[in-house]
Amino acid sequence: MDIDAFKEISHNEKLQELRYNGQLLGSYERNTETGSKIPGDIFELYDFWVFLSDDESMVIPTRKNPLSE
Repeated sequence: MDIDAFKEISHNEKLQELRYNGQLLGSYERNTETGSKIPGDIFELYDFWVFLSDDESMVIPTRKNPLSE
């Protein structure tokens, strides 16, 4: 699966992909536009990375590894 296909699947399907195919890389705090931070985890999934918020309401894929910053 590529990142574009991942973006098209439902929220529950994204969570299933992370549970069965994702590799947890560690905790991460995502910055918002307002300057606050959202706690969660970063997963490696296929050839991209995914931020999953602690409450599992946000699933955000990215082509750039946020842990390499």
